[in-house]
Amino acid sequence: MDTKELYREILNEHNINPSHKSDMENPTFCLEGVNPSCGDQITLQMMLDENNVITDASFKGTGCAISQASVDMMADLVIGKTKDEALALADIFDRMIKGEVSEEEVEKLDEAAALQDISHMPARVKCAMLGWRTMKEMLGVKK
Repeated sequence: MDTKELYREILNEHNINPSHKSDMENPTFCLEGVNPSCGDQITLQMMLDENNVITDASFKGTGCAISQASVDMMADLVIGKTKDEALALADIFDRMIKGEVSEEEVEKLDEAAALQDISHMPARVKCAMLGWRTMKEMLGVKK
């Protein structure tokens, strides 16, 4: 199996069987994210403990396979991380999409690295970025 086929399988699995697509009771943070160019929409929810560790993350919403799989992969990745660690991963993801990241940094993204080729599809970049952009805004990073 070649790398692109493996990445497609990862993307499809997160889209068809998302682990984190649910409604959270009493989240610490909740924020809607919208991609107006295509209509993708999510409501991202996170629970943080007293040490700013993300103890749970979930989302609701509709959109293309890329937007929905990307936010599910992001939730997988940030649960158990501190707010600062999650924001650092979002920065790596942003730079990966722009083609400005090292291979070592890409490895830190785990399955989210499956979206690396999105940088070659400008129309889909906002789809892949929706969950990450929403998380950054939710955790206090200005647009």
